[in-house]
This record gives sequence, C-alpha cells and structure tokens, in this order.
Amino acid sequence: MKNKKELSRLKRHKRIRLKIYGTAERPRLVLKRSINNLYAQLVDDITSKVLFSISTNNKDAKQKMPVGGNVKSADSFGEFASKKLKEKGINKIVFDRCGYLYHGRIKAFAEALRKGGVEF
Repeated sequence: MKNKKELSRLKRHKRIRLKIYGTAERPRLVLKRSINNLYAQLVDDITSKVLFSISTNNKDAKQKMPVGGNVKSADSFGEFASKKLKEKGINKIVFDRCGYLYHGRIKAFAEALRKGGVEF
C-alpha cells in the first residue's frame, strides 16, 4: 500500500494529465524523481512514443554529478538535459512535473532548462 503523500501526488498527476499533452513539435517532458536520482523522458502523446530518455544514472551525467539526489545536481542535470535537447533539435516542450510540487529539485531542474534555452 502506498502512503498518503504518494497517493496525493498520483491524484494531482492524474488531474494535471487531463489538461496537458505533448505533440511531435512540442513534446511533453516528464520528470520523475526518486530519493537518489532524477529521470526525464520526452513523450509524443499523439503517437504514444518516448522520443528521448535521460537520467542522472546515465554514464555521461554520472561524470558531471556523482550524487543525483540534491538541488545542486538537479541544476547541473537541467543544463545537461538542455544541451541534449538542443542536439536533438527540440526547443519547445510541455513540462510535466508528475504531480510533484514546483519546489526544490523540480524547480532547480526547470530553471536550468530555461537558462539553457528551452521554452515552456
């Protein structure tokens, strides 16, 4: 059984997902967090395909940030993700925070993406 906080987050996420969706021109960036890592996926909801996936566990990201579960690493992971998105030719996204509050690691990641030139 999941705890009350997790059930509340899932409920928020369902409510948010009714309103946002990604397209090929503007894919949805899904950000999932765990205790030690952050995971990001770009999803095209029209074709139901994951276009691109990255996490703090990736070999390239691990070299820059050995610890993946704090605000400082979330900031550098956002910069790393924005570079990867630029390489793929993606400038505009829809940001899906998966029901997490816009605070701490989620906020640091989002602000680093914006600083890297990604629009949302």
